[in-house]
Parts: sequence; structure tokens; C-alpha cells
Amino acid sequence: MSLLIPLYVHPAEDPGAWHRLIGAASDTYAVILNPAGGPGPAPDPAFTAAAAALRAAGARLLGYVDTDYGARSPAEVTADIVRYREWYGTDGCFLDQVTASPDGLAACRRLVRAVRRLGAAPVVLNPGVHPAPGYARLADLVVTFEGHWSTYVSAFSRPAWTSRHPAERFCHLVYGVPEALVPLAVRTAGERGAGVSGPVTGELPNPWAELTPALVETER
Repeated sequence: MSLLIPLYVHPAEDPGAWHRLIGAASDTYAVILNPAGGPGPAPDPAFTAAAAALRAAGARLLGYVDTDYGARSPAEVTADIVRYREWYGTDGCFLDQVTASPDGLAACRRLVRAVRRLGAAPVVLNPGVHPAPGYARLADLVVTFEGHWSTYVSAFSRPAWTSRHPAERFCHLVYGVPEALVPLAVRTAGERGAGVSGPVTGELPNPWAELTPALVETER
């Protein structure tokens, strides 16, 4: 099981979490950088330093880009990715709030092709639900669940088409996990066909403001 790490807190606000993340960077699938709901208007020196340390520790870096369910233009999305690569040396991208319906598939395919032409890899799509089957062929990784632990336990269902793809192509991001149950959340993701996960104990509005205890365990 690999861990996808969205740590959406500024390095100056929680340097300890970033230090622990750097120490366990080689155990991650990738780390998502999100300085300002995107790359922001200018390079942030704290994130520049954190990104350099993460790369040196062996982490793959993804730039967070919100697609607003297709409302943002491809030019805006690709401009964000260029900024991430130039400012923080990212490898790939985490495209958040992507469409999941069949009628959005063609536009998403064009966007992913444009992103790949920039050299971004891996490409991660986050519809947050199981999308139409064609989306799984577009990206290196698709987040097919993003939600609270209570929902994950009680209301998760897995479409049959997902069994035709390797588990390494799917990720579950679960928040509100009781700390003692974080190892269970990781195992549950694997049992449900997701080879990548990111369980955290945090709650809305920003559950990703703390480092997942599952990663901290790998340091011990």
C-alpha cells in the first residue's frame, strides 16, 4: 500500500509535520504541494525549501490544480502546472474537482493530453467518486473516494468495472479517521481495490492540515 500525501498547511505554521514528512518521503506514492489553492501568484520561499528537501529525500511531487469540474479553461490549468514546475520542480499534477460523468470525458481527455505534453507525470485525477469507466484510462491514478470515515464505512460501493484495472490505479482519500483506526483504513482501501490511500484524522474545513499518522508509523 502506497500513501498519497496532501499536506495542506504552510511549512511555517507546522514545521514539525513537514519535517516528519521529509523524513518519510521515500515511503510515499507522492506528495501534493498546495501553497495557495494552487501555485499562488509568486514562489513561496518556504514551499521552495520544502520541495527541495522532499525531492532530495526521494519524494515525487505533484502540484495541486483545481479544475472546478471543467469550468476552468485548459490554458489556466496548464499555466498553473508550468508555474509549479518552474517554481517548485514538481514531477506531476493533482487535478482536483474533475468531472466524473460520461459527457465530461472528452474534455478531460484533452486536458490530460495537454498536461502530459508539458511533461507532467504522474497525472492524478480527483473526481472524489467512481467516475465513468473511461476516466481510468486517462490518468496514472484516479481518486475514486474522497470523504469522511463514517461514509467510507457505511456507504462505500465499488463498481464492477474497477476490477479490470490494477489496484495501483486507484486511490481513496478518507478523513475523520479515528487515529487508532488509521491502520484499518489503509487495509480497508486495499481490500476495496485501491492500492494508494491517504487516511487522515482531520475534519472539515481542511482535513488535510495534519500529516497522516499512517506515514508517521513508517518512521518507527
